[in-house]
Amino acid sequence: MRIVSWNVNGIRAVLKKDFFQSFEALAPDIICFQETKAQCEQVAEAIGSVEGYELFSHSAIRKGYSGTAILSKASPVNVEYGLGIEEHDQEGRVIAAEFDKFILVTVYTPNSGNELKRLPYRQEWDAAFLAHLKKLEAKKPVLVCGDLNVAHKNIDLARPKENYNKSAGFTQKEIDGIDNLVEAGFVDTFRHHYPDTTDKYTWWSYRAGARPRNIGWRIDYFLASKALLPMVCDANIHDDILGSDHCPVSVDLKLT
Repeated sequence: MRIVSWNVNGIRAVLKKDFFQSFEALAPDIICFQETKAQCEQVAEAIGSVEGYELFSHSAIRKGYSGTAILSKASPVNVEYGLGIEEHDQEGRVIAAEFDKFILVTVYTPNSGNELKRLPYRQEWDAAFLAHLKKLEAKKPVLVCGDLNVAHKNIDLARPKENYNKSAGFTQKEIDGIDNLVEAGFVDTFRHHYPDTTDKYTWWSYRAGARPRNIGWRIDYFLASKALLPMVCDANIHDDILGSDHCPVSVDLKLT
């Protein structure tokens, strides 16, 4: 089973950028989207007719903002939307789809924003999200994918010194958030398979030709419960696929 995660920076926008060719090349059994920037009915209009897949989407109350979606060949046993906390469920950021052997969670973590104005809220979110994952994990192993809006280590961005504690996505408080996920038993699948690989990023600013120069950040992840880790055959970053300021990431599972 191949599962793909992609922050598309607007599901309707990415459709105009060779989306279906990219979709065919990725050949996903399940694909998770973040930042759909559309209401559920608009997501359904855009991709709901993809043959052989079921669509599940979660939109923000604010139109044209945030949002997540899943296309899956396999029918989930159950699907839950949000964290069950009203304060955190206004922006359509989380979907949990339960399958026979694991629960797949896709997430679009809040960005701390310009001048880090939203960092205090981001810390509250991180704690609530971790608690949600542990609650799900009490039932089945969990596979988390999505845009976590944080580079974990210096190796995960091109210019760590220039950005540390200055830029959203690489402050110590945000790093602490992903450290807490790892300490709670969720394993970064890409680093598990490729611990020393450098210059592999998933997001590039649209400014100053960052992508052609590969001045990027790795902020899109698959994190797996330790019980699920033996089933993860590989984890990849598809940085050759365009269409968004993020590229897709994937894992291949061997379900026994």
